[in-house]
Amino acid sequence: MRQMRERLGTPRAAGVAGVLFALLMAAAIILVRLALPGGADGTEITVDAGQRGAVQTALELLPFAGISFLWFMGALREQAGAGEDRFVSTVFLGSGLVFVAMLFGCGAAAGTVLDDGQPPSAFGRHYAYTLLTTYGLRMAAVFVFTASTIGRRLGVWPRPLILLGYAVGLVLLVVGADMPWSELVFPGWALIVSLHILKGHRPTDHPSPTTP
Repeated sequence: MRQMRERLGTPRAAGVAGVLFALLMAAAIILVRLALPGGADGTEITVDAGQRGAVQTALELLPFAGISFLWFMGALREQAGAGEDRFVSTVFLGSGLVFVAMLFGCGAAAGTVLDDGQPPSAFGRHYAYTLLTTYGLRMAAVFVFTASTIGRRLGVWPRPLILLGYAVGLVLLVVGADMPWSELVFPGWALIVSLHILKGHRPTDHPSPTTP
């Protein structure tokens, strides 16, 4: 019982890290979208100083967003403790790590617009958007699905939040790049979950399933 309470004592770290990730990720997405509104299929190839500055700022935010997400993921997994399902937990951890890898890869590809005096690489832009919206969002969907499943099985999340998670995961999995600005759905979900955790809605007074 004491061990379970100690593990459930980490949600504040998860909440703070989740809020930081959500804000940084959303800011980076908005900056890139506004600077390169054409997305992967945009026909414009001229990028002015203002657009370069916006993309540069977004790329500087991405590493911190990725680091915050790792803390968020680790703190969420710590909440599961000994009650975690190994299969679900493995998928949860794997999808989160792959998402971060794709996020950093997307940032590296998006950096092609920052070469002064050179037109942005059409391949680099297409690669960056495809990596984020086609593959990254699918990994984010798996992460949301598994996080919601863990929250449901352990009873640490309320039913509305679990249903929201499954809905968000479905949108990310099925819609993906077909819906403009769909990248913001994931940080939006992370923000809602983090605020819920920071409010302290968790059953710390419930007995452990192994308690006689």
